[in-house]
Amino acid sequence: MNGAVSALLVYGGAALAEIGGCFAFWAVLRSGRSALWLVPGVLCLLVFAWLLTRVDAEFAGRAYAAYGGVYILASLGWLWAAEGVRPDRFDLLGALLCLAGAAVILLAPRGVS
Repeated sequence: MNGAVSALLVYGGAALAEIGGCFAFWAVLRSGRSALWLVPGVLCLLVFAWLLTRVDAEFAGRAYAAYGGVYILASLGWLWAAEGVRPDRFDLLGALLCLAGAAVILLAPRGVS
């Protein structure tokens, strides 16, 4: 599997884990759910952090910056799938712009300076 596909898979898993973990906190603190929701929420956030270390990037900041574009797209998927709100064309355009930026950050050829 090439580096770009591998990174997208890792970022996709990380995004789902982060959104799931953050949603657990949202459910407890904003929606009145049981504090037991925090147990899987914390586990999801641990998986999220671990997955970000699996991306083949020399610097953490660059890996996190590229992840941001994938996170935005995954968040819109969550909006639709879990919250029942269909993203509009501006949501999708913004996500595509962010993904393009993420690709430039992660895949740009970098020489030794």
